[in-house]
Amino acid sequence: MQLITIKSELLTVTISSKGAEIQSILDKDGIERMYDGDPKFWANRAPILFPVAGGFKDDGYEWQGKWYPMPKHGFIRPLEWQVEDVKENQATFLLQEKHEGFPFDYDLRAIYTVEGNKLDVTYAVTSRDERPFCFSIGSHEAYATPGGIQDYEIVFDEAETLLHSELIGNLTGHNTVTIAENTKVLPLKYDYFQVDALVFRSVKSRGVTLRTNKNSRTIRVDFPDCPFLLLWTRPNAPYICIEPWCNGPDFIDAPAAIDQKPGFMRIEKGQTIKKTHVITVG
Repeated sequence: MQLITIKSELLTVTISSKGAEIQSILDKDGIERMYDGDPKFWANRAPILFPVAGGFKDDGYEWQGKWYPMPKHGFIRPLEWQVEDVKENQATFLLQEKHEGFPFDYDLRAIYTVEGNKLDVTYAVTSRDERPFCFSIGSHEAYATPGGIQDYEIVFDEAETLLHSELIGNLTGHNTVTIAENTKVLPLKYDYFQVDALVFRSVKSRGVTLRTNKNSRTIRVDFPDCPFLLLWTRPNAPYICIEPWCNGPDFIDAPAAIDQKPGFMRIEKGQTIKKTHVITVG
């Protein structure tokens, strides 16, 4: 495992070659903005979810008449990535490993670029396989909330009626619970996460900001390429995950065919598909 550090005049970002996972975002004052991975709460910090975010019904999918097993959040989180390229303000990680549920030839790159107070996170998937295949991808970054989330709130770019699709194991039903109506501000509380995550399938906003009444520090996440947004933490944990996903969790009656599931992308040989979100440290 290698730790790679990239910098701008305002940010210092460290990424591990294991999982190509962000380990640290230090602001210009040396204050850590990422959760520290304390195993008491959760041993990860910012795993990449591929080729599925969340879980499949029956823990797998069907593609062109064949069944492929796939665990929740995919298979790449514990894998060692190749450090393909490093510059002062940019690092590129490459993964090509196959899985019994994903036996395709592909290049998955995670490209991290720091400019000023922004961290650009780009995932690029290139197919080298003769066969077409389908995939999705999602992010799971955990931001530090010292003292707990109860002093923090999520501010949406647009006024939202926040409809949460309740999780049933790894899946969701079709009913929704209204978390808030016609508001830009969602005060955080642990009650929301007694079962699991908040799952928003239909937010209008393409960006949200995490802020607190304790200080002026903020984290903004722009996710123009991801239609689904999840929020997650564990009881009394000092972090909140802001998770842009390209797909949503499977419904309890979801079809087995992966190309019938919302958010999954079909890719052909030689094609590259990129998805980007941007973390702004305020």
